[in-house]
Amino acid sequence: MLPHLSLLPLLVPQSKICTSFSLSLILLHDFSSLFVAMTEPMEPCTSSSLGRDPPTVIHPRREPFEHGLLPIPRLIFSDPVQTLIPLKQKLLESSSNNRVNSAAISDSLQISIEHAKLVLDTVASVLHSDSEPLVAAKLEEIDSVGADVHDLVLFLYIQSYKKLLPRTHKDSASMADVWPSTSAFDGYLSALSPLQLVRSNSRRFMPSQVDEEAHQLSYLQKHLANILSLLAEPVEGEGDESLVLTMDRFEHLGFLIQFGDKGSEGHSLSQCSPFFANSDPDMPAVPVPATQVHDWLLQNIATALEYMSERTSSKENGPASASEQDVAMTDAYTVSANKVSTSTRGASFIEGVSKSSYVKHASDLKGASIKVLNCHESAIYVLAPLRYVTVYGCSDATIVLGAVGKAVRVEHCERVHVIVAAKRICIANCRECVFFLGVNQRPLILGDNHKLQVAPYNTFYSRLEEHMSEVGIVPTLNRWDEPLALGMVDPHDSLSHPAGVSDVQAESATRLEPDHFTNFVIPSWLGGESAGSTKENPFTLPDAYVTSQHRNQKNLGEIRQLLREAPLEESRKRELSSALHVYFKDWLYASGNIRQLYCLQGD
Repeated sequence: MLPHLSLLPLLVPQSKICTSFSLSLILLHDFSSLFVAMTEPMEPCTSSSLGRDPPTVIHPRREPFEHGLLPIPRLIFSDPVQTLIPLKQKLLESSSNNRVNSAAISDSLQISIEHAKLVLDTVASVLHSDSEPLVAAKLEEIDSVGADVHDLVLFLYIQSYKKLLPRTHKDSASMADVWPSTSAFDGYLSALSPLQLVRSNSRRFMPSQVDEEAHQLSYLQKHLANILSLLAEPVEGEGDESLVLTMDRFEHLGFLIQFGDKGSEGHSLSQCSPFFANSDPDMPAVPVPATQVHDWLLQNIATALEYMSERTSSKENGPASASEQDVAMTDAYTVSANKVSTSTRGASFIEGVSKSSYVKHASDLKGASIKVLNCHESAIYVLAPLRYVTVYGCSDATIVLGAVGKAVRVEHCERVHVIVAAKRICIANCRECVFFLGVNQRPLILGDNHKLQVAPYNTFYSRLEEHMSEVGIVPTLNRWDEPLALGMVDPHDSLSHPAGVSDVQAESATRLEPDHFTNFVIPSWLGGESAGSTKENPFTLPDAYVTSQHRNQKNLGEIRQLLREAPLEESRKRELSSALHVYFKDWLYASGNIRQLYCLQGD
């Protein structure tokens, strides 16, 4: 049965109705199929429609919320729709292919070119489809390729998102002596100090992965109508029914949501909808009223939130760790009961490692995202090609990451050494940490940081260059010494901040002195399951660090020669050897290199 002709303006813009008689018949056939689908009750998307079972739940894409928020005041609008709709129109009119570069972003948002390039790089790092031209672009091509206007406005819209407020710990008073009131983080991190975490033996006051996902879904639920209005096209008519979504515009929602476990690696968003599921790829699908899409997505979100509530309410006294809750929610399986878990949504968790070494290779991980949480006085090695990495709440640890092709975020850590080859890294609310970096983009420093140091990359393992090539890291470009510090207060954080810090410029990182630079040796037995071609550090060291290394090696050789030739009695030699061991032990602890010796202990 064909729809009434009065419905045609609601389904497709007048400008897109073909005048060809034969094509019109095809369009009418499509209208008929759509009309039948629209007259039947809409059910939340299930994997049974994709030939899988059990039901598939809608999820927020975590990446934009975890790696895509920038504390730049001009990107955060009190009324995003009123600002972004005219901005979108202006950008579309000035662009011939719906894409904009940093110059257009700078002009339209009235921000510096430097910040506009940061916006472009950040959008590229959190996009949902690897086939998107901006994702596939080489570093030198990002600006010329530009961002799709619709992805950009969605990115700008969620800059108003605030992170979930941690739950108050039930026994905060008992831990008051752990984190002194004179701490640099006083009033801001008192409930999140890594030292408190390790002493309290409980992390239930921290948001779990399920808590955060429910918070993100609730945000999308509240703002869904506004988000759809940014993607919809107007047609002749009145009221909300005058807005329609084409399949192409609908696919942009994949920036914020996904169905199932694999996200962009699985089915496209349109193939999980009742509107576009069986569209002919050679024929433009018929646009759908925005209200229909809105109602369908709201129903799916409500179902997902209800599902989360049922699963977590029955486990109020269940798993103690955030990752375990997440694993239970997503029907994941455990790789190592105490330390590592892997969810079916492609994220692995390393958690609670203390006073030991821990090693993971690519074959040990499912998916290419990992979170290292609440690890202390340990050496953590993740020698694999990765997409996203989060390091949170760690202290007195050395963390060696393989090659990270999208983004690394290090947050709320202290006295941690991070060694990583990555496209980009963001450091937030850390203190007394050293970062040995091989990064293609400027390190981004956010929030309240103290005594951070950056240094050139200082290690390698046999398959490092292979992993770097796999995720697209360029070894000839290392911007380790160009940190970019944004504002002290992160407007996305729901925690209160110390009085007056909003007027204080964020503390950046200083360069590690060349005389303090040492190569970090990854034991050969940790290198991987199979041998690779990497024989040395793939990043070129700056001259000052090379000179310092040569000088240290020369001094070491001279000292060895003097010791061998010294005319000492056996008793004096034993005294000298004992003194050297004491000084060496002191140096191991002071430099943090004691963590490497944990590798000798095993797990």
